[in-house]
Amino acid sequence: MIKIVNKQKPKWLIVLMLICGHWSMAQQSNSLSLDNCLEMAKQNYPLIRQYTLREKTKEYSIANAQKAYLPQFNVAGQATYQSAVTQIPISLPSVDIPTMSKDQYKLYGEVSQSITDLFTVKDQKEYINANSEIEVQKTEVELYKLRERINNLYFGIFLIDAQIKQTELLKKDIQSGIEKTNVAIANGVALKSTADNLKAELLKADQRTIELKATRKGYADMLALFIGNPIDENTVLEKPHRQMLTNTINRPELKLFDLQKKSFDVQEKLITAKNLPRLSAFFQGGLGRPGLNMLDNDFQGYYIGGLRLSWNITGFYTYKNEKKMLANSQSMIDIQRETFLFNTNLTLKQQNADITKMQELIETDKSIVTLRESVKNTTQNQLTYGTATTNDYLIAVNAEDQAKQNLILHEIQLLMTEYNTQTTAGN
Repeated sequence: MIKIVNKQKPKWLIVLMLICGHWSMAQQSNSLSLDNCLEMAKQNYPLIRQYTLREKTKEYSIANAQKAYLPQFNVAGQATYQSAVTQIPISLPSVDIPTMSKDQYKLYGEVSQSITDLFTVKDQKEYINANSEIEVQKTEVELYKLRERINNLYFGIFLIDAQIKQTELLKKDIQSGIEKTNVAIANGVALKSTADNLKAELLKADQRTIELKATRKGYADMLALFIGNPIDENTVLEKPHRQMLTNTINRPELKLFDLQKKSFDVQEKLITAKNLPRLSAFFQGGLGRPGLNMLDNDFQGYYIGGLRLSWNITGFYTYKNEKKMLANSQSMIDIQRETFLFNTNLTLKQQNADITKMQELIETDKSIVTLRESVKNTTQNQLTYGTATTNDYLIAVNAEDQAKQNLILHEIQLLMTEYNTQTTAGN
């Protein structure tokens, strides 16, 4: 017999696991990626609600178009008084020929079924679908414009965070200089007042941190409004990955142009259908005086049924011009597409040139940072022995800080330009 032993975990271990799990979730909740921001901004933007409205409008319009399959009902009546009525111009002995009343009445209902519309309703539904797709794609185009705005805000915050970190490194260097100056003062190789210059510079660095945090809050508030989620100073923005650039244009505007041209084909079908003969079947029943028998002056019920054919040939007066107007509209869409591609390619060329420039600047920045760091370290050692002044040290520290700030700026600008290039291309 096998005995199953259920070993309970110690309470302290369970508590520790819960704390670690909560901490892990907190860490995850405080991190934010660019892709998440783009998706949340799209879902939170008020324009997104148009998708539902467009879909409902399409459903209602198609339902109305399908009513063409149903018979049409009409009820009408009239009462008239005529100055003359039909009379038989003969008289016969012992024969009473009735005389029609000049006041006549008619009340009837008619049911009809258009036969022509049964064949054209398909084109109407296709036109409705085409227009609905166009409106949806217009919304997609507007939503796509959010990408660049989100990119700018995200990278703006990311740059400020990097600048804050660099400022903290600067403060450490200044603090190290203060400590070495104090050693020099203790050894009698420096005056006590020499440390005040470094302390003032440390306060200036604190002011820079305050300004950067205030600017970050402004950017974060705007980004939070777009994504619909709060962003505080503890929210960590994940560094975006480098992009594999391609100049293949895949913007939603191109699909919009294609849908617009497709709708013109459907409109051409409708123009043709509008000028077709209208054939319908009908049945009419009613009550009148007189009825169908003109010789009976009493109220009579009656009915008639058959086929009705009508053809409004005046539509051919404008038929050719309507076709030409459609052709002109198609040409205008082609021109708009060509213009859009021209401007987009122009922007891509400028962005690619900026990327090349940033890459070259970054390589130079790295060399400058290495040299400035070496000078700073040398000056820092000299500060201990009093062979360098605090001004010399501050010049070296600020020069290194500026070099690092330039490197940070160019690296983030490179990332931002790469993402904006992909946004411009639609990839």
